[in-house]
Amino acid sequence: MIEFYLESGVSGITILGIMGEAPKLGDIESRDFASHVIQRVDGRVPIVVGVSGAGLDNMAKLSHSAMDAGAAGVMVAPMQGLTTATKLSSYYAQVCEALGPDVPICLQDYPQTTGVHFSVETILSLAYDHPQLVMLKHEDWPGLTKLSRVRAESGTEDVPRLSILVGNAALFLPLELQRGADGAMTGFAYPEMLVQVFNRHKSGDIQGAEDLFDLYLPMVRYEQQLGIGLAIRKEILRRRGILSSAKVRSPGPSLTEKDHAELTYLMERLRRKLEGFN
Repeated sequence: MIEFYLESGVSGITILGIMGEAPKLGDIESRDFASHVIQRVDGRVPIVVGVSGAGLDNMAKLSHSAMDAGAAGVMVAPMQGLTTATKLSSYYAQVCEALGPDVPICLQDYPQTTGVHFSVETILSLAYDHPQLVMLKHEDWPGLTKLSRVRAESGTEDVPRLSILVGNAALFLPLELQRGADGAMTGFAYPEMLVQVFNRHKSGDIQGAEDLFDLYLPMVRYEQQLGIGLAIRKEILRRRGILSSAKVRSPGPSLTEKDHAELTYLMERLRRKLEGFN
């Protein structure tokens, strides 16, 4: 799977994120997995390791293990229950202290899962107070205006520039790129689409990027279903010859016969449409 994503042209890899099965791994297993992937990639692209969790000690151990193995940085989502800017500021101050100033951090803003909402002002304040917060994983929804503001109001004399990578299965990727996002940091069973849409946009072919994205949108939407999306993604990867098994760790969802039939229809429909696309 690592080789498949690299051959698809990705410029970086994020592991142990929220969408995957990181919460089902033990502490030692997480560290071993991160080390294995980092060694396999062997410096070909930067790797960001998700280290979110309730305990700062475990977060620090995983972060330092990953950085020692060669990770480029770590990603930290807020704990649930951080309902005010003061609480968020206190939490990330503790995270930065526990990890140390030499560990670059990607702040994950994903309120649909965490239940925690960041204002633009809080994001900018955190970036100002903690220079190691160098990246925002933007997954708020609706979030296009928020993205525009972070892009416009960072990279100034007062606030360092934040790299903005978007998630949400890239549901709004072309629009987010036009709003100033630097790229996508999200899983998808067709990573070549993410790469090609980004490359077309970067070269100035805005319409071509939109047209290509439109072909994949039904599959993006289908894979984005909450609760069963990971099972769908694994099954697509299995059908593409990337995984030998689509099993999701227990407790986890499985696809019904009807789900499999729908997926077959969507994959075949996508194949036919791509054949006629320039």
